[in-house]
Amino acid sequence: MITKQELDNLVAKYETEDFIKDDPIQFIHRFKDKKDSELAGFIASLFAYGNRKMFIAKLNKLFNLADNDILNYVKNGDFSNLNGFEYRFAKDFDIIPIFKILNALYKESDGLEELFKYSFAQKNFLQTVVDYFYSRAPKTAEQGFYHMIPNPANGGAMKRMNMFLRWMVRKPPVDLGLWAFMQPKDLLIPLDVHVARVSRQMGLLNRKSNDFKAVIELTAKLREFCPEDPVKYDFAMFAFGVEYNKKVLGAKNE
Repeated sequence: MITKQELDNLVAKYETEDFIKDDPIQFIHRFKDKKDSELAGFIASLFAYGNRKMFIAKLNKLFNLADNDILNYVKNGDFSNLNGFEYRFAKDFDIIPIFKILNALYKESDGLEELFKYSFAQKNFLQTVVDYFYSRAPKTAEQGFYHMIPNPANGGAMKRMNMFLRWMVRKPPVDLGLWAFMQPKDLLIPLDVHVARVSRQMGLLNRKSNDFKAVIELTAKLREFCPEDPVKYDFAMFAFGVEYNKKVLGAKNE
């Protein structure tokens, strides 16, 4: 099994500002206002699946449609320029309702931070957040809507939601640390196929399924290395995968 020192060395190497430019976290760094950043981060996290270059290109198009003024775009409530906008499973009739729900959220409250803060105090944190959107979903919502905002009750890893929380709660230079109602110790590892594979190669994860139980198992193991900030090792997982691929591909090309 990989050692704490080896993991910490990888974090130190990769948790730098240079990480930002190729990651979906770049979208929250484009804004100086806290509410713009949190909203940009939430929207970016919804689309952060599939090929990275493809969803970053799609997000750039989306933010251009919003004139790179995302908070005012959402508050204005006119999403007609999203007609025809789609990404993989999500069609315009899945995406526009999410923006309409966000519009209502910012009219009725202080926005995403208030929703997540309230939900964090409840027994089922992520379920409470998701239920807010589901209770307001139109009857026409289809697979794309429910893929962008997955249901924790289904037992999935909730990777994108946990990634968004990492962005909001952990401190800079990469994450922004905008929300104080949670602490880094409360976060769960954003688990996808890549992180799951790498964590098994490292000897940190035994569970075979990439589900929420695997998230709990891996986060618990990482807490043994750093109880106050286990999710910092998300960078180490990324780094290990990059370095491993370089070694393997390099060896094949020799």
